[in-house]
Amino acid sequence: MEDQKIVELYWERSEAAISETQKKYGRYCHYIAYQILYSDRDAEECVNDTYIKAWNAMPPHKPQLLSVFLGKITRNTALDRYAYTKAKKRTGQVVSILDEMELCIPDQKTGGSLADELALKEAINGFLRSLPTQTRKIFVRRYWYMSPVKEIARDFGLTVSNVKVTLLRTRNRFKEYLEQEGIEI
Repeated sequence: MEDQKIVELYWERSEAAISETQKKYGRYCHYIAYQILYSDRDAEECVNDTYIKAWNAMPPHKPQLLSVFLGKITRNTALDRYAYTKAKKRTGQVVSILDEMELCIPDQKTGGSLADELALKEAINGFLRSLPTQTRKIFVRRYWYMSPVKEIARDFGLTVSNVKVTLLRTRNRFKEYLEQEGIEI
């Protein structure tokens, strides 16, 4: 079923919206949640929470790209669950990925304004647009989907070392880019 039809089902408050979403995006959402939680049970709960949150968000939202809308909800839900369950235990891949990006992203705990958040979002999008396609895909796979380096290397036909070097150089360029944009790190 086309995304616009699924969105229309949500707006009509038809329960078929959730079953159609599950058919089309269930595996996609599960992948996102699993890469953060490494638990099928927890990932499945996040996916179910995603369906509820999508139901509650539409209307008033009418997403143009349903996959991105659902992916963002799933990712945020999984990160919240991760923070809740791992609050006292700082181990695992998510912490490793967050540590990798720590020196590149401004501290969000300082209570920046909405204008600061929008400027950061625009800067990130501008940076991603400036990257070669493969580098952008590697960067997004690692830092948005939280895919393991080995998996990225396999999927792109690269060595693990090559992916690590690409990520390191891209993080360094990202930091420089943000500084040039006047975003304080």
